[in-house]
Amino acid sequence: MFIATGAYSGYLPKAPGTWGSMVGVALWFWLRSLPLAPYFGVIAGIFVIGTIAAGAAEKIVDHGDPGLVVIDEIVGQLIALAAVPAHPLWVILGFVFFRIFDILKPFPVGWLDGHIHGGLGIMLDDVAAGLYALLVVQLGLRFFGP
Repeated sequence: MFIATGAYSGYLPKAPGTWGSMVGVALWFWLRSLPLAPYFGVIAGIFVIGTIAAGAAEKIVDHGDPGLVVIDEIVGQLIALAAVPAHPLWVILGFVFFRIFDILKPFPVGWLDGHIHGGLGIMLDDVAAGLYALLVVQLGLRFFGP
Protein backbone atom coordinates (compact mmCIF):
# COMPACT_ATOMS: atom_id res chain seq x y z
CA MET A 1 0.00 0.00 0.00
CA PHE A 2 2.96 2.32 0.61
CA ILE A 3 3.93 2.17 -3.08
CA ALA A 4 0.39 2.16 -4.48
CA THR A 5 -0.61 5.21 -2.43
CA GLY A 6 2.53 7.19 -3.21
CA ALA A 7 4.03 7.07 0.28
CA TYR A 8 0.46 7.34 1.66
CA SER A 9 -0.20 10.64 -0.15
CA GLY A 10 -3.30 9.00 -1.63
CA TYR A 11 -4.84 9.08 1.84
CA LEU A 12 -4.66 12.88 2.04
CA PRO A 13 -8.08 14.55 1.99
CA LYS A 14 -9.61 15.91 -1.21
CA ALA A 15 -8.12 15.30 -4.64
CA PRO A 16 -5.75 12.37 -3.97
CA GLY A 17 -4.66 12.42 -7.63
CA THR A 18 -3.40 15.96 -7.23
CA TRP A 19 -1.46 14.98 -4.10
CA GLY A 20 0.02 12.03 -5.99
CA SER A 21 1.01 14.35 -8.84
CA MET A 22 2.78 16.57 -6.30
CA VAL A 23 4.73 13.53 -5.14
CA GLY A 24 5.63 13.01 -8.80
CA VAL A 25 6.95 16.57 -9.01
CA ALA A 26 8.99 16.04 -5.84
CA LEU A 27 10.44 12.83 -7.27
CA TRP A 28 11.20 14.66 -10.54
CA PHE A 29 13.42 17.07 -8.57
CA TRP A 30 15.53 14.06 -7.55
CA LEU A 31 15.62 12.58 -11.06
CA ARG A 32 15.78 15.66 -13.28
CA SER A 33 19.56 15.59 -13.75
CA LEU A 34 19.52 12.07 -15.18
CA PRO A 35 20.10 11.71 -18.91
CA LEU A 36 16.86 10.95 -20.77
CA ALA A 37 17.42 7.20 -21.27
CA PRO A 38 18.06 6.43 -17.58
CA TYR A 39 15.24 8.81 -16.63
CA PHE A 40 12.79 6.80 -18.72
CA GLY A 41 14.36 3.61 -17.36
CA VAL A 42 13.43 4.73 -13.85
CA ILE A 43 9.92 5.54 -15.03
CA ALA A 44 9.64 2.09 -16.63
CA GLY A 45 10.74 0.48 -13.35
CA ILE A 46 8.22 2.49 -11.36
CA PHE A 47 5.57 1.58 -13.94
CA VAL A 48 6.20 -2.16 -13.52
CA ILE A 49 6.31 -1.99 -9.72
CA GLY A 50 3.34 0.40 -9.71
CA THR A 51 1.27 -1.92 -11.89
CA ILE A 52 1.81 -4.75 -9.43
CA ALA A 53 1.19 -2.52 -6.40
CA ALA A 54 -1.92 -0.91 -7.90
CA GLY A 55 -3.40 -4.31 -8.74
CA ALA A 56 -2.72 -5.56 -5.22
CA ALA A 57 -4.18 -2.40 -3.64
CA GLU A 58 -7.31 -2.77 -5.76
CA LYS A 59 -7.80 -6.24 -4.28
CA ILE A 60 -7.02 -5.11 -0.72
CA VAL A 61 -9.61 -2.33 -0.75
CA ASP A 62 -11.99 -4.44 -2.90
CA HIS A 63 -12.73 -1.56 -5.26
CA GLY A 64 -11.77 -0.97 -8.90
CA ASP A 65 -9.27 1.85 -9.47
CA PRO A 66 -9.53 3.26 -5.93
CA GLY A 67 -8.81 6.96 -5.57
CA LEU A 68 -6.19 6.36 -2.90
CA VAL A 69 -3.98 4.60 -5.47
CA VAL A 70 -1.83 7.40 -6.88
CA ILE A 71 1.26 5.61 -8.17
CA ASP A 72 -0.30 6.08 -11.61
CA GLU A 73 -0.34 9.86 -11.15
CA ILE A 74 3.29 9.76 -10.06
CA VAL A 75 4.30 7.93 -13.25
CA GLY A 76 2.15 10.17 -15.44
CA GLN A 77 3.60 13.29 -13.84
CA LEU A 78 7.16 12.03 -14.34
CA ILE A 79 6.38 11.47 -18.02
CA ALA A 80 4.89 14.96 -18.33
CA LEU A 81 8.04 16.52 -16.84
CA ALA A 82 10.56 14.61 -18.96
CA ALA A 83 13.14 16.99 -20.47
CA VAL A 84 11.54 20.02 -18.80
CA PRO A 85 13.97 22.70 -17.64
CA ALA A 86 14.13 23.30 -13.91
CA HIS A 87 12.24 26.57 -14.23
CA PRO A 88 9.11 27.02 -12.13
CA LEU A 89 6.97 28.05 -15.11
CA TRP A 90 7.64 24.85 -17.07
CA VAL A 91 7.28 22.62 -14.02
CA ILE A 92 3.95 24.24 -13.15
CA LEU A 93 2.77 23.92 -16.76
CA GLY A 94 3.76 20.24 -16.79
CA PHE A 95 1.84 19.72 -13.57
CA VAL A 96 -1.25 21.62 -14.75
CA PHE A 97 -1.42 20.01 -18.20
CA PHE A 98 -1.01 16.54 -16.73
CA ARG A 99 -3.85 17.16 -14.27
CA ILE A 100 -6.06 18.56 -17.07
CA PHE A 101 -5.51 15.53 -19.31
CA ASP A 102 -5.89 13.14 -16.38
CA ILE A 103 -9.21 14.70 -15.37
CA LEU A 104 -10.71 15.36 -18.82
CA LYS A 105 -9.49 12.03 -20.24
CA PRO A 106 -9.40 12.80 -23.99
CA PHE A 107 -9.15 9.77 -26.29
CA PRO A 108 -7.42 7.37 -25.72
CA VAL A 109 -7.05 8.27 -22.03
CA GLY A 110 -10.74 7.72 -21.27
CA TRP A 111 -10.88 4.59 -23.42
CA LEU A 112 -7.93 3.07 -21.56
CA ASP A 113 -9.54 4.02 -18.25
CA GLY A 114 -12.82 2.35 -19.17
CA HIS A 115 -11.61 -0.74 -21.02
CA ILE A 116 -8.45 -1.99 -19.34
CA HIS A 117 -8.82 -3.10 -15.76
CA GLY A 118 -6.58 -4.16 -12.90
CA GLY A 119 -3.18 -2.70 -12.16
CA LEU A 120 -2.34 -2.22 -15.83
CA GLY A 121 -5.57 -0.31 -16.46
CA ILE A 122 -4.95 1.90 -13.46
CA MET A 123 -1.52 2.81 -14.82
CA LEU A 124 -2.09 3.11 -18.58
CA ASP A 125 -4.58 5.97 -18.65
CA ASP A 126 -2.18 8.13 -16.64
CA VAL A 127 0.69 7.19 -18.93
CA ALA A 128 -1.41 8.43 -21.87
CA ALA A 129 -2.33 11.63 -19.99
CA GLY A 130 1.36 12.11 -19.19
CA LEU A 131 2.27 11.71 -22.87
CA TYR A 132 -0.30 14.34 -23.85
CA ALA A 133 1.08 16.73 -21.25
CA LEU A 134 4.64 15.99 -22.37
CA LEU A 135 3.70 16.83 -25.95
CA VAL A 136 2.02 20.12 -25.01
CA VAL A 137 4.87 21.23 -22.73
CA GLN A 138 7.54 20.30 -25.28
CA LEU A 139 5.66 22.22 -27.99
CA GLY A 140 5.50 25.17 -25.61
CA LEU A 141 9.23 24.93 -25.03
CA ARG A 142 9.87 24.68 -28.76
CA PHE A 143 7.85 27.79 -29.58
CA PHE A 144 8.33 29.92 -26.48
CA GLY A 145 11.71 28.71 -25.22
CA PRO A 146 12.92 28.24 -21.66
